[in-house]
Amino acid sequence: MHISELDYELPPELIAQRPVEPRDASRLLVCDRATQTHQHRHFYDLPEFLRPGDLLVANDTRVINARLRGHKPTGGKVEVLLLRKLDEVTWEALVGGRNAHHIIFENEGKQMSAEVIARSNESAFVVRFSEPIEPHLDVLGETPLPPYIHEQIRDPARYQTVYARVAGSAAAPTAGLHFTPQLLERIQAMGVRIAFVTLHVGLDTFKPIEEETVEAHKIHAEWCALPPATAEAINETRAQGGRIIAVGTTSARVLESSSGTPAPAGGPPLVQPFSGFTSRYITPGYEWKVVDALITNFHLPRSTLLAMIGAFMGMDFVRRTYALAIRERYRFYSFGDAMLIL
Repeated sequence: MHISELDYELPPELIAQRPVEPRDASRLLVCDRATQTHQHRHFYDLPEFLRPGDLLVANDTRVINARLRGHKPTGGKVEVLLLRKLDEVTWEALVGGRNAHHIIFENEGKQMSAEVIARSNESAFVVRFSEPIEPHLDVLGETPLPPYIHEQIRDPARYQTVYARVAGSAAAPTAGLHFTPQLLERIQAMGVRIAFVTLHVGLDTFKPIEEETVEAHKIHAEWCALPPATAEAINETRAQGGRIIAVGTTSARVLESSSGTPAPAGGPPLVQPFSGFTSRYITPGYEWKVVDALITNFHLPRSTLLAMIGAFMGMDFVRRTYALAIRERYRFYSFGDAMLIL
């Protein structure tokens, strides 16, 4: 698949710079794969498309204050973006600043230092802090908004889902940003269960595919976990004929990374709990094993996330859907509107 098949032209004014209020007032483009049709709704209409016995699976990761602003001993400014924890004091990170080997961070009376000790890959470095950085991120760090958002948000909690629990992400699982506690209560009251997985999102999520073919791209690995309670809920739902509805591409990636064992009487394979790194790369032609429906935002061109949506919808339907969303002035990317793909 040539990378040009994941291209589209987006008017810059459709890149959402701030979230709508309340969260579930965002628009929802409902896409039916069977009939190849669309409905224009709002996110608070989501329960109309759910059925008792369905299972929503959401990512409960929490964004950390991963952006650090420091300086070299000579005074030059250095910016560090934490990507992945390697041990208690060592992180993989992006480092902005020429020849930044020794970095000093200070704010509100707290000071600590870090050394850039190795290159991790073509874009990231290994950074060793003088002490564990996590306890001090509230003082020394900032919320790491995506590069296409140019405005600071007044309330950092708006870049967290209402169910964010497990700290570790450098970016939010944005499909979940549309849920409110009240909407979740409505969904559960109608007999739809909610379960959680964890996937810590890295900034490589926003990195475009640079290879000429989509399949040649090497996807980043991200830490994830599918707990026993969620595996049990998935297996029960599938056995009873309910649908597994992934909230976001991150949840879908965890679900499709789960190993299966044959079920008795020829039923669907049983999902197994697991934790560890996944580098599951889902591109058009992929045979989906767990996910029946998907809630997602609109994604960047030439991205692995758009390739995943193409695998779920079919690229022709994706192209028509994105063209429709642009004509109808939907808001795109992290703070934008949502799609429900049935």
